[in-house]
Amino acid sequence: MTAEPNKPCQIKRDYPQLINLYPATAHTDAHYLSKLSIYQQRVFEAHSQQKLLVLGQIGLGNGLELLSWWRTQTNPNQRLLLNVFEPNPINAYELKLLWDQSAGLTKVPELEPLAQRLLHTEPTAIIGCQRLIFDDGRTTIDLHFGDIQSQLSSLIHSPLHPVQHWLVLPHLQNGLNQQIHWQMAKLSDDGATVATIGLNESSGLSETPVSRFQACGFEVRDFTCAEIQTNPQPDAILLHERHVLRQQDAKAYAFNPMAAILPSVPPSSIAIIGGGLASAHLVLSLAERGQSTQLFCKDAKLGQGASGNRQGAIYPLLTPENDELSRFFQQAFLFSRRRVQALTSAPAPNQTPISHDFCGVLQTAHDERSQLRLDKIIQSQNWPSEIAYRVDAKLANSLANINIDKSGFFYPLAGWVCPYEYAEAALQKAQQLSEVKLHLETEILEIEYQSEGWYLITAKHRFGPFAQLVLANGAALTQFDASNKLQISPFRGQVSHVPAQFQLSQLATVLCANGYLTPSHEGLHCLGASYVKEPKHLDFCPLEQQENLAKMHESYPNQSWLEDIDMSGNNARVGVRMVTRDHFPMMGCAPDVPKIIKDYAQHQLTKESHHYWQTTPAPVHEGLYILGGLGSRGLSSGPLAAECLAAQLCGEPIPLDKATLCKLNPNRMWLRKLLKGKAL
Repeated sequence: MTAEPNKPCQIKRDYPQLINLYPATAHTDAHYLSKLSIYQQRVFEAHSQQKLLVLGQIGLGNGLELLSWWRTQTNPNQRLLLNVFEPNPINAYELKLLWDQSAGLTKVPELEPLAQRLLHTEPTAIIGCQRLIFDDGRTTIDLHFGDIQSQLSSLIHSPLHPVQHWLVLPHLQNGLNQQIHWQMAKLSDDGATVATIGLNESSGLSETPVSRFQACGFEVRDFTCAEIQTNPQPDAILLHERHVLRQQDAKAYAFNPMAAILPSVPPSSIAIIGGGLASAHLVLSLAERGQSTQLFCKDAKLGQGASGNRQGAIYPLLTPENDELSRFFQQAFLFSRRRVQALTSAPAPNQTPISHDFCGVLQTAHDERSQLRLDKIIQSQNWPSEIAYRVDAKLANSLANINIDKSGFFYPLAGWVCPYEYAEAALQKAQQLSEVKLHLETEILEIEYQSEGWYLITAKHRFGPFAQLVLANGAALTQFDASNKLQISPFRGQVSHVPAQFQLSQLATVLCANGYLTPSHEGLHCLGASYVKEPKHLDFCPLEQQENLAKMHESYPNQSWLEDIDMSGNNARVGVRMVTRDHFPMMGCAPDVPKIIKDYAQHQLTKESHHYWQTTPAPVHEGLYILGGLGSRGLSSGPLAAECLAAQLCGEPIPLDKATLCKLNPNRMWLRKLLKGKAL
């Protein structure tokens, strides 16, 4: 189901450059890896009682240190989160080149199975964090690519789960400036240590790498001979400097409230309203953290809302500026793709199979304006070829396997997925990992907050109290008093189902132009979709059916396969997706809009108003969270948004930068104006 078309190999760095970039002298030595393994075992032994151990590594190198951390983690009761910071983005193909050159895997053959699993996730050369989850959440690897100082400074300090130890690879240790050291300190436990090899304390220079680390409160060790202490105490003055740095960070983003951290013991009661892709993936992300949940769905089975389509395109949303929106969707698309792979590579007994095909997505223009926009996206950035690359009309015809006679932008790792099967499989996996109670045919009519928590009220029952409540109920997101002011709009979408026949049946990739067309699945193609704001009904609409066909004729005029699109059966499905103006999903604390308006009345147009909104946490409903507004890209954005909310609720490091978290916050529409001193 995952056959991929051939694509040109566009590697940014040639083979000799890769070898120079990641020197393999010490890294490939079996004695080095043996010493490293002993050090890593001591780290795990020193923290054996921690349920989550967070470690940091500066430099990816050829990846063998990362694999060694993974191999050494054997405690079934402990989860590992390894943060790896690498200034030079690298993709899976380049990583394999390094392994082939270093021969490290040959010298330590037990790393080979882990290496193949890492390559299977296809890390790509994008800027930002890529979260890789293995072993049902027991091992998580966050690959942070790009300028190390920028990547470190963009992250939020996690008080419950800071970095306990850092490993700095030899080829980068001399290039780290003091600002990088302080950013590492900001994210670290007060007793965190730095380990490397060959740091010279007596080089004759006034400032050495060792002294710079020590000046930030780190104890520095050569891991080839170091014992691990669980709680070394740095100088009190240096500790104060770390705390000031964290306070400055918190103050700068005080307006953006984060989720209240769940108590770790006993597991807190969490209720989720919704039965679509986002809610199912939130249940899965929480289950990987050992959290039990209760899921309330008004339908007889999952995926009956916007997630109910037979096929949905899964690909990133790119912008010419490659801004927060573009970077978020690249991270999210890759995360979702890996979730599909993980749920299908080793499915559990009786788990729903996920119909999908990562056959690529071919995006083309349909008029002059869209052509200018697409050209601007293509030309404005040096996009990694595994994300997207330009194709001429000849190659486009070959990729599509039918004639479209248009150049375009091809997303080679993209494709289509069946959303409701994806949701069902995620929930079933969660039920294997933790206690998940599913309430089907349970329509929540009202939610109510009391001092002991949230209550969910149906026509006949009252559920609760719950310490935390997440609204992930799609088109009904604004049905409650606590959420009815969210700045989000419903859009009706009718997807046409047309028989696979003649030339049309040969389509081999998803086409996206003015509308989209999928390759066939079970004898039908999906064609769509209409886009009607605030619909009056969800009945089948013959006009929208013809509009879907017209979009294909507008996008690919005069192609003979268009005559093979048979709409006579009036076969279609209608759903509603919730859309935000800025195209970001909503993820985070539910804003208390009446309180925001009240505070605004008190601070409107005063000299202090900007400072007030900048330094004061925006009002929220205690214990209430929003996960929605996925629009037409929910297959790409939903799983990562759910993962980030789960991380927030559990007080864990979040794989998104601070600026992007502000963009996702459900209160952002009001806060953007208030922070600029504008009227609401």
